[in-house]
Amino acid sequence: MTSVRRDESVRPTKRDEVAAAGSELIGGPIGRHALLGTSWLTPVRVIALVAIGMFALGMVQKLPCYNGGWFFGATSQYTHACYSDIPHLYAGRGFAEGLIPYFDRLPGDMEYLEYPVLTGVFMEVASWMTPHAGGIQQREQIYWLVNAGMLMICAAVIAVCVTRTHRRRPWDGLLVALAPAAALTATINWDLLAIALTAAGMLMWSRSRPLAAGVLIGLATAAKLYPVLLLGPLLVLCWRAGAWRAYRKAVAGALVSWLVVNLPVMITHDAAGFHIREGWAKFYTFSQERPIDFGSVWLLISQRTGNPLENANTYATLLMILGCGAIGLLALYAPRRPRFAQLAFLVVALFILTNKVYSPQYVLWLTPLAALARPRWRDFLIWQACEVMYFLGIWMYLAYTGNGDKHQGLPTEGYQLAIALHLLGTLYLCAVVVRDIWLPERDVVRRDGDDDPSGGVLDHSPDVFVLGRSHHQPRHAMQFEAAPRVRWGVVRE
Repeated sequence: MTSVRRDESVRPTKRDEVAAAGSELIGGPIGRHALLGTSWLTPVRVIALVAIGMFALGMVQKLPCYNGGWFFGATSQYTHACYSDIPHLYAGRGFAEGLIPYFDRLPGDMEYLEYPVLTGVFMEVASWMTPHAGGIQQREQIYWLVNAGMLMICAAVIAVCVTRTHRRRPWDGLLVALAPAAALTATINWDLLAIALTAAGMLMWSRSRPLAAGVLIGLATAAKLYPVLLLGPLLVLCWRAGAWRAYRKAVAGALVSWLVVNLPVMITHDAAGFHIREGWAKFYTFSQERPIDFGSVWLLISQRTGNPLENANTYATLLMILGCGAIGLLALYAPRRPRFAQLAFLVVALFILTNKVYSPQYVLWLTPLAALARPRWRDFLIWQACEVMYFLGIWMYLAYTGNGDKHQGLPTEGYQLAIALHLLGTLYLCAVVVRDIWLPERDVVRRDGDDDPSGGVLDHSPDVFVLGRSHHQPRHAMQFEAAPRVRWGVVRE
């Protein structure tokens, strides 16, 4: 095993055989006599440019829909795999008529906007920048372009934040920038806003700024629900390290920023007093009442067994609770405190695997977390391949179910296989992350001499609370700092 100085950047072409092979496309691995740091093309700038380029390729992939698939022929947007919610919801959620989200009631079954407040603000700002003159098709096209431009900024922010989170591993950001499934799904919905805020929050935590991290996680939760899950891994890790002050700051920052965004929309007042606004609550009631839907393990079980699984909410909640408990025990029993990115990935992956629906763009939630938790090109690309297959599978299945000609598209059995591929790919990545936690000498980040570069105040901190004993020692003990002997939560000096 090659040692690396603490002040030396890790070069993936020297550590990763897939990265080394891929680098042959641009001249091969960097040589030992290369003059580093002499060009304006720093890793951050290169990765930001690559992320923007891949995002632009994803926009080009939507061209068949932009030119007509969204407007003429319901199934052509599926056969070309270029569907996006953005143009459809411009008219469908009242933005074309100038209705105000959460305050104005919408015509039809969906009475209010079913998105969290900060995402609603993002959608509204994009509608302000969309000219209200011209036909509805032209306005929907412009609305998509405006949103795509704003989301491109979010994509660049995500890539830059991941690049800077692990100081000695900047090139791991290329995993995010080059992720094919991310490019294909980036403009389906507005998820990149919450992901950018989450990535920025993790960057702030890695810089030992827990209050700023909490504020950003709170804002991310105001845009999408899943970022609040990151407070769970931080709880367990701060418990093990005794870093309660940092954790309290993070939670306080998250709560305050979430309330600042939500309270103006959440509370309404009339003669009877203060009430929760129905429009604000729509996102939460819709999520609760939504039946099992595309991509979920519950849909797979329901289709295979014929059981409608009316209690899927209960099953999903129980599995999520049990899974979080297992992750917490893993974190407290592990021979070495897990890295923050590892636990964050596991918790969000658990939420995705147990959820009632898996929309194709949910792969974006895991992409930056996967790059930080398991920065290994082979494993990352295996998972991405499974997600690309699912991306194609769901659109071909919708083409099959929405087309009278059953010779087009993917039948139910094929779509079930696509769901299974998505589930297995995600479970595979979870398995290697769990292995890295239990056998820290297998962790590629720690193998290069780091502890927890995304951990901030947790990085190189001693443990003060651990359950049980470490049942085995790392094979390369010289690579790891000595830990105090621990038995059932009591530190033995």
